[in-house]
Amino acid sequence: MNEHDIVIIGAGITGLTCAFQLKRKNRDVLILECNDRVGGQIKTVNVGSFTFESGPNTGVVKYPEVAELFEQLSGRCEMETALESSKRRLIWKGSSFCPLPSGLMSALRTPLFSWYDKFRILGEPWRAKGTDPNESVGSLAQRRLGKSYVDYAVDPFLSGVYAGDPYKLPARLALPRLYALEQQYGSFIRGSMAKARIPKTEREKKATKKVFSAKGGFSKLVESLADAIGSEQIVTSATNISILPDDKNGWNICYTKGNEQIQLHANHVVTTCGAYSLPQLLPFVEPQLMNDLNNLYYAPVVQIGVGMQDCGENQWKAFGGLIPSCENKTLLGILFPSACFQHRAPEQGAVFSYFIGGVRHPEYVQKSDAELTEWVNRSLSEMLKYPQGKRAEEIMIFRHEHAIPQYELTTDARLQAIDRLKEQYPTLTIAGNLKDGIGMGDRIKQAFDVSSQFT
Repeated sequence: MNEHDIVIIGAGITGLTCAFQLKRKNRDVLILECNDRVGGQIKTVNVGSFTFESGPNTGVVKYPEVAELFEQLSGRCEMETALESSKRRLIWKGSSFCPLPSGLMSALRTPLFSWYDKFRILGEPWRAKGTDPNESVGSLAQRRLGKSYVDYAVDPFLSGVYAGDPYKLPARLALPRLYALEQQYGSFIRGSMAKARIPKTEREKKATKKVFSAKGGFSKLVESLADAIGSEQIVTSATNISILPDDKNGWNICYTKGNEQIQLHANHVVTTCGAYSLPQLLPFVEPQLMNDLNNLYYAPVVQIGVGMQDCGENQWKAFGGLIPSCENKTLLGILFPSACFQHRAPEQGAVFSYFIGGVRHPEYVQKSDAELTEWVNRSLSEMLKYPQGKRAEEIMIFRHEHAIPQYELTTDARLQAIDRLKEQYPTLTIAGNLKDGIGMGDRIKQAFDVSSQFT
């Protein structure tokens, strides 16, 4: 039986980053991945002059660890931060996209928010602090900012991040930093101003909050990590993985590769796979504990990459446009990757990423390719204002049944289950998007944290 110090389940961004950090510490590490490729949801697809992402299109440099990862991969992979024009964000209202306000005058002039709420926001710093620890993002924002801000700022933002419903996601779980502003400072505005005055260390300054990708697409990042780890430390197409504790605080692992059943032993196991994989992976966990561990709902999403060869004068210089649920559109939003990063489309062309489905319309994942293609082509004139009859040169459809985890109230039971399992089995670490956030930055930060427990 093969012996390994640390076995990581899952070769997504979390598992790869964790293994890379452990390899830098000269630890013996092996990754088991059920798919035939590394990257998990991350996959860059190049079609002619177009670069599409089937998973995340962007991340945010919200932690120093993000910058440090690229520093460590210097010579293999280069971070690309978004162009200045991508700071412009659009929200659909009525029959067109409107820019989100970027200053005082645009905040007064914007048609997105009601005049009542525009004036009411002046009193935000003096509003009473909430007392319900389970208050939803929507309720919190409506109480402090007003209904129009929920409808045309918070709701589309939550759709863009979670593909979720702001009135179903508790603020302390889905947006903990926003929740902390009110709890610690009594106000979003006062809290933001106070935090801006706090001196930052040189390391903290690495968290620039800039939007980023990898040059060439995110596949370049995961491929660079895999190359740095080494192919001999990564097993793909490892199916039917099952883990059982031995009588010495270690782990017996069994999996299938081709027609062969393979067994190995590890001193430590780190899981980074989705919650839906855990029942088969950890058959020794008692049913009630597993129910709590496995209670995470993933919103299904269809992402559609759209390539335009020649956009003429109709160039969309913005990060993208989000569609509030109150507008009753099929779409969650459209990102404009070629307006954020260079060399994603022909010089006069563009790449768009359409998103549909989510919590409110999971059934949209079942729409046929023909339906989605026709809808995209129709939307080019109706929403993006291209000439009538204009059609996309390339359309790539990516379906994700388990796209975005929803940090609903069940999260408390899941986190407690993770802690109880850690108490029972100290050499087992449950990581991945079950906890600690869902963005690229969150996944990288967690991987650094997990690897730091192995000195």
